Amino acid sequence: MIINFNSGDLKSLEKNKRAHLINSLGGFKSVSLVGTTDKSGNTNVAIFSSLFHVGANPPLIGLIFRPSPPERNTYANIIETGFYTINHINEAIYNQAHQTSARYDKGISEFEITSLNREYKDGFIAPYVAESKVQLGIEFKEKIDISINNTTLIIGEIVQIYIPKDCLSTDGFIDIEKANTITCSGLDSYHKTVQLDRLSYAKPNEEIASLLKKQ
Repeated sequence: MIINFNSGDLKSLEKNKRAHLINSLGGFKSVSLVGTTDKSGNTNVAIFSSLFHVGANPPLIGLIFRPSPPERNTYANIIETGFYTINHINEAIYNQAHQTSARYDKGISEFEITSLNREYKDGFIAPYVAESKVQLGIEFKEKIDISINNTTLIIGEIVQIYIPKDCLSTDGFIDIEKANTITCSGLDSYHKTVQLDRLSYAKPNEEIASLLKKQ
């Protein structure tokens, strides 16, 4: 049996049901903790599932912010200081990571509430999440306002990377499963992953080969 929704059906759905439905349609998503600070040193950490790759040269990553109000402390801190961190979530901390989605007042740090630990590295002003095994330091580069739904796209450049040595392959590929990185679907569902394969670069008239079998 197939259930069908048209645009009228979607508009008539109860708000929370529509949000769960639409957020689930995109499939599995990257989910990370974004660490920031303001110029006074007040820290913030918040979970995001709207991160995506923009380009490799320069190394750019995108992040979507929902409309304000309410005030988005992470967004305000990025604009104020120009720096933030992206920290992969692993199986040991996904409950704490999820709790950071609660709307705390600006003076309350989610680091304190969740007992996640701040970590500062190599003079970078934004805090990393110490419990995260894959950590990125990001410098803000561009803000794009999206008028159709009043969201904002923040594009940043990766300027620092910290990963476990045994997770980095000789060709530069990062084994995020070995780092215990998890994924998510919808608004509140968290998942572990199983790698099926790595495949060779696709070319016309050339058979695809397994890269894992060559190792």
